[in-house]
Amino acid sequence: MLNYQNILLTVDFSEHDQLVVQRASALAEQFHATLHILHVLDNIPMPDTPYGTVVPLTEDSAYELLEQEKNKLVKISNQLNIAPSRRWLIWGEPQQEITQLAIQQQIDLIIVGSHGRHGFAVLMGSTAKDVLYHAECDVLAVHIKEPI
Repeated sequence: MLNYQNILLTVDFSEHDQLVVQRASALAEQFHATLHILHVLDNIPMPDTPYGTVVPLTEDSAYELLEQEKNKLVKISNQLNIAPSRRWLIWGEPQQEITQLAIQQQIDLIIVGSHGRHGFAVLMGSTAKDVLYHAECDVLAVHIKEPI
């Protein structure tokens, strides 16, 4: 059986993150793997900041939305005892930033949430699908059931 050594947990700060976080934590414990965490900032405007910019978590900013995102990442990271050196907040396009970071950090398993959308939403694409097709390592898409 493959023994994962570096697991990348991706979070989007949705109400469904807890399930994805639980799966990542359990797998990291099961494989005695190092857990990393990433949130890609694609939903807030970042003026004069090119894609791929790593946002320092230890520096304060006057930008309130950015500080809120940083605080969310730090909170989850602290709950999972993820070292500050394995926490990333990156401004960019999720699929690209996730797969690039996975290569840079020698990740062997990426964990993403998947909403399992149907119909028109599938045509628009999803981060989980894009990561699955572009990652150079294994990807676990945690199925998140949407209420009917």
